[in-house]
Amino acid sequence: MSRERPARSGLRAHVVVPDRGVDVHLDVAPDECVALVGPNGAGKSTVVEALAGLLRIRSGSVLLGDRDLTGVRAHRRGVGLVAQRADLFPHLSVARNVGYGPRAAGSGGQEARLRSDAALAAVGVAGLADRAPGTLSGGQAQRVAIARALATEPALLLLDEPTSALDVDARAEVRSALGTARTGRPTVLVTHDPLEAVTLADRIVVLEGGRVAEQGPTAVVLGRPTSAFAASFSGLTLLRGTATRGGIALDDGGALASSTGTAPPGSSALAVYHPTAAVVTRDGAGPGRRVTGLEPRDGLVRVRAGDLVADVTVAVAAALGLAPGDAVRIAVPADELAVYRPGGPTPD
Repeated sequence: MSRERPARSGLRAHVVVPDRGVDVHLDVAPDECVALVGPNGAGKSTVVEALAGLLRIRSGSVLLGDRDLTGVRAHRRGVGLVAQRADLFPHLSVARNVGYGPRAAGSGGQEARLRSDAALAAVGVAGLADRAPGTLSGGQAQRVAIARALATEPALLLLDEPTSALDVDARAEVRSALGTARTGRPTVLVTHDPLEAVTLADRIVVLEGGRVAEQGPTAVVLGRPTSAFAASFSGLTLLRGTATRGGIALDDGGALASSTGTAPPGSSALAVYHPTAAVVTRDGAGPGRRVTGLEPRDGLVRVRAGDLVADVTVAVAAALGLAPGDAVRIAVPADELAVYRPGGPTPD
């Protein structure tokens, strides 16, 4: 942008909203993107609203570097917000939409246009400057919305499900723009898209019931989850039990072998595998179970049998003649099952 950017500052927040059951501590480093994930109603939107100043909190705090933003009004916080929909002003050109923030903050027309041009160029849509919002595609409009946030030179960037309203092709373009936008400032990303978390976030914070259920580097949370939601988010099946010398003894009975175990024998352990790696048979290896559910899943059939889950082809399900209540065995190859301690180190 045309002005020198202020020194980078990190975010330290404690969002407490008793009537919504939310009590969340959140730290974000100066050049870090943290993804907030969790089921609907977990408190993600409440945290974003509190950080943006759209929701006043009576206790807790929002600190950005040495600035206490807790009681500061939204328009004075220096926070940029990109929501699910662009919501551009229909009567203003793209350039004037993006320059609106700087003008509202007191910049002159020339400076506002320079900052608008720079922000549009940064997200790859400089050619749209003179267009009317009504002529833009969804992906173009969302990239303009990102530019609008950038033009205010925000000290903190909030991304609230920024690609959820877009089609698959547009999402890829917008993710690229978001990658540019998040650089050099603390960023909080609310998302239900694992790919978005992988490509943008340095860390993941999992919220459940208004509390932090799990947090850590993106690769750790997605690869070695400790919460049910994180496992579901990353597409894995999470099992609990006791580590053995060769794998894990499951809490609901039976045992599985693992060649990647890191938990000491006899200790509480978790194990994960991808459901497509599991093998379902009527007779064979693996713990015996009763089928508790059958669900269509991305062209496959998800077989649930207690804590064990397997994704099989329709042909396999038909050949086995599966129905709820049927006795089956589910085996997982040892090299597809990772066993580890809750909160323990992740193997390389």
